[in-house]
Amino acid sequence: MGGSDSEVEKTAQKEERKKLMAIAPIAKPLAGKKLSKRTFKLVRRATEHKCLKRGVKEVVKSIRRGHKGLCVIAGNISPIDVITHVPLLCEEADIPYIYVPSKEDLASAGATKRPTCCVLVLTKPTKGELGQEDQEKLKEEYDQVVSEIHETTSSLF
Repeated sequence: MGGSDSEVEKTAQKEERKKLMAIAPIAKPLAGKKLSKRTFKLVRRATEHKCLKRGVKEVVKSIRRGHKGLCVIAGNISPIDVITHVPLLCEEADIPYIYVPSKEDLASAGATKRPTCCVLVLTKPTKGELGQEDQEKLKEEYDQVVSEIHETTSSLF
């Protein structure tokens, strides 16, 4: 029994290594494990409150319309050309962005079965209003993740 447990660990490590190998060279700033977890938690919360735009087309449309938020981009997209323009749009619109290692994990956090290239976490829902408490919780989590992203990017440049 003890041998099979280590086999499971080895295959999990191989899967992790494969994910890291698939990450594109332009995927900077890339979130570490802790920041990825926090970001996915924020994406999940945004999904519950309908404050999320999924996919390149929706994200680009929202950015061009002037919506503010946090852009989360998957780092293992192939071909990478699909998302190369998104960070530029984010920088021009002064929107923070971060790369996460896996498009599958990003999709599961965003409550879709299809792997997702990028999502935009909005600070308030496009339709309707959030309750005061929900709005504050979302804003608090959002601010925490954004401040961590700023720390990560400041060490890069």
